[in-house]
Amino acid sequence: MEVPRGNNNMKKGFRNVFIAFGLLLTIQASGLYAETLPQYGDDMHLGVQTCSGSTCHGAIKPWQNSSVLQNEAITWKKHDHHARAFKTLGKERSQRIAKNLGIEDPQKDDTCLNCHANNVPKAKRAKNFTLSDGVTCEACHGGAEKWLGIHVSGVGGRKENIEAGQYPTEEPIARAKLCLSCHYGTKNKFLTHKIMGAGHPRLSFELDTYTATQPAHYRVDADYRQRKSWDNGVKTWAIGQAVAVEETLEALTDVKRNRQGIFPELVFFDCHACHHPMSNLRWERRDSVGLDPGIPKLNDANIVLLRVVTSVVDPELGKLIENEARALHQSSMKGGDATHDAANTLKQTLQGVVQKISSHSFTGNEMGKVLNAILEFGLHGEYVNYIAAEQATYSIGSVIEAMKDAGLLKDATIQKVKTAMDMAYEAVKYDEKYRPSDFVKAIESIKAAIEPELQLSKK
Repeated sequence: MEVPRGNNNMKKGFRNVFIAFGLLLTIQASGLYAETLPQYGDDMHLGVQTCSGSTCHGAIKPWQNSSVLQNEAITWKKHDHHARAFKTLGKERSQRIAKNLGIEDPQKDDTCLNCHANNVPKAKRAKNFTLSDGVTCEACHGGAEKWLGIHVSGVGGRKENIEAGQYPTEEPIARAKLCLSCHYGTKNKFLTHKIMGAGHPRLSFELDTYTATQPAHYRVDADYRQRKSWDNGVKTWAIGQAVAVEETLEALTDVKRNRQGIFPELVFFDCHACHHPMSNLRWERRDSVGLDPGIPKLNDANIVLLRVVTSVVDPELGKLIENEARALHQSSMKGGDATHDAANTLKQTLQGVVQKISSHSFTGNEMGKVLNAILEFGLHGEYVNYIAAEQATYSIGSVIEAMKDAGLLKDATIQKVKTAMDMAYEAVKYDEKYRPSDFVKAIESIKAAIEPELQLSKK
């Protein structure tokens, strides 16, 4: 059933109010929110050496009785893949990709360096700055030229550091935009199908999961919570999904990014619609998409999960997203202009949705509703595609971890859920071996394990 949209003037008026309200919520929920990513800021980048002194963040072991671990640089250097991102460009696979793209040296080319290093303009590189250090402290926390002094001296708090140019990575919206700038792309750097065709691996990302698996160089204790904001995993996950959709639609409506000669930019499509053995008859109909066999489907994994979020936060908006997402899929059969227009319609509908989710409190009862919605979407065939199943697995894991942290799950239930989650992770472990029926069995097992707790939460 189509949701009534009203006349154009009413729609424009509603959207204007929603956008203004969203901006207000951004200020209230996120405090001093930095819109400029560290790579494009005005401040000088001083280099890793500035942060990694033994009396600063370069201690071998965490300091005792300290609110800050002080061994952050060592954790990054030894355990974080970001520290090895530049070196990756020197490996055989990277050299082969570069050759396929006509790039002479990937360690000197901006196409590669923009995500494999802290590739700020040369005018913004101080004396001790070294590009070969990879994705460094300042790549995430911002050029330290102005904030280093007050940071070291301790004369200011978090607010003063951010005002001086430090990037607020603890804020989920800011962190999502920062991470997705490489794990998805922006107008300045974008992983195209051409680059993937040359051999670059497919990128995947889910904000809460990737935050949790990132080698931790901070401790979320009472002191941390007093100095910085920190949201539960469900809100972080939900914001990540919304920002990912926002970035996808921004790219789809960017005429410089949505064409590749006579072809559409194929990176927007589900990889496995085309890339699988012809003998693997894996296609299944998805009613919410309505496309026939043989038609490549846009990768809508994040849109599906955003529908899950809005089905709890704002059911009417969730239904509207469903209708407009279906129209977007249908438009791909009508041509590039129709796809652009449908993407733009959905983009306008979602103006302010990130802020709407950011301002929402996901209570224990709502955590259960979100988890149940994710599972129900799976049982209704929304994750027949591998990328959607992978994203759903991350999502289920994030919500369950948040429920555990909130004390909403009993020990016996946790063990049952762990066994069922292992089935889900196994089902999406290898994309070429993925079978939707195996994933549905995992979903059924998770639902059976968690359902008694969900019923109790309703009482």
